[in-house]
Amino acid sequence: MSAPPPALPPFAERVRAAVGDAHLHEAIDRATGQLQARRGAAFASLEAADLVRDHARAAKLEVLARLDTMLEQFEANARANGIAVHWARDAEEAQRLVVEIARAAGCRRAVKAKSMVTEEIHLNAALEAAGIRVVETDLGEYVVQLRADRPSHIILPIIHLTKEDVGRTMEEKLAVPYTSAPQELCALARERLRAEFLEADLGISGGNFAIVESGSLGLVSNEGNIRMVTTLPRVHVALVGIEKLVPTLVDWERMVQVLARSATGQKITVYTTLVNGPRRVPPAGTPAGRIVDEGPEQVHVILLDHGRSATLAGDEAEILACIRCGACLNVCPVFRNIGGHAYGDTYPGPMGAVLTPSLRGLPGWEELPQASSLCGACRDVCPVRIDLPRMLLSLRAKGVERGPVGLVPRLFMKAYAFLATRPRLLRLAMKLARACARRRARDGWVERTPGLPGLLRGWTEQRDFKVPAARTFDDWWERRRGSA
Repeated sequence: MSAPPPALPPFAERVRAAVGDAHLHEAIDRATGQLQARRGAAFASLEAADLVRDHARAAKLEVLARLDTMLEQFEANARANGIAVHWARDAEEAQRLVVEIARAAGCRRAVKAKSMVTEEIHLNAALEAAGIRVVETDLGEYVVQLRADRPSHIILPIIHLTKEDVGRTMEEKLAVPYTSAPQELCALARERLRAEFLEADLGISGGNFAIVESGSLGLVSNEGNIRMVTTLPRVHVALVGIEKLVPTLVDWERMVQVLARSATGQKITVYTTLVNGPRRVPPAGTPAGRIVDEGPEQVHVILLDHGRSATLAGDEAEILACIRCGACLNVCPVFRNIGGHAYGDTYPGPMGAVLTPSLRGLPGWEELPQASSLCGACRDVCPVRIDLPRMLLSLRAKGVERGPVGLVPRLFMKAYAFLATRPRLLRLAMKLARACARRRARDGWVERTPGLPGLLRGWTEQRDFKVPAARTFDDWWERRRGSA
């Protein structure tokens, strides 16, 4: 298990810096607002959408229940297609396998499609250390690489940047005239990357899905780079988490339907591809010059564990059903306030707050499950209905079990327990709290200045507080008495 990078500031400092970054909020709000609107419209166009989501969830849970046998079936079917299948227990073994494959084939220049698994294992650094030049070809990842940055969203790597930021990056790093026009920025990147595709001898991708029935890899993208990465170089290496299996092609079709709608609000991504193996040898007697098949001479799939087996055996196994659509990030109020970098690792948002401690171990990542309001919006939008709030609470409980809770939280919980078991005293305390808040309120709101007093001041450091009306409080009290 890897630990947080040594240079990483404490979580509270990362959050504080992100919350105060107005530029970051502008960029994130613009993107997530659009994605949420598109998602709603896209699912409205899907017949029996809830049933499709139920089937997709059932397929992923079936995989987790039979993962060992399904992995063996996938391996057998993939090998029958001419795909070389490798197994990696951890990041270091996966890195070593990619380097060995490249060296055996004499590859020196690599082009990469967007892949969160390669980010997870820090593959680029390992390849560069081995003398293999790597170029990201997804536009967002290309900008991230130019800036020596990290992706901040699993679908939109540069959600934290505006188009003006991208224009200034290209002006500085590529020595081109400044522009913030998206079409011109795409054209600049396309011009630079075209030569990289033609000169590369190694293509590296992830795998959105691995279809057990056919031994195929399913890839989805909105940029043509992924097909160039997987067909132009002599060698294609795909790194795939062992949880990415789906049983059949019918299941894959359902996954594609809900993934595209959840991720980008499309009915289907522009490029939806099945990789079935290397190019076929032309049959005897084929006229010279006739193209019988295209693609790489070699296709390798590396099945990565890196903590997934341990996760499967634990209380957070359901997170392995995640199809990496990013919908939970777009609706999460915490992510929308702090962005992706504050989470400190590859996977941000609610899914990252569960997946990172599950894969890397809870020590060093205990604070991530706390970065949630538990509003449940992530569970509602998840295309396979993963119960993220349940797992966040599970990880919080494990964090408490690992070590002593601070003095202030202990005193607060004892005080709350004392009041909660004495209804009349609790009602009196609530009325006093409301009266104190009203004294600081203007038009029903306590603003950041003067803010709430004492230990509650942290709530209003970055947000205003709405003081509940008397009727609202009385309704709450009656509901509480009725449910007691």
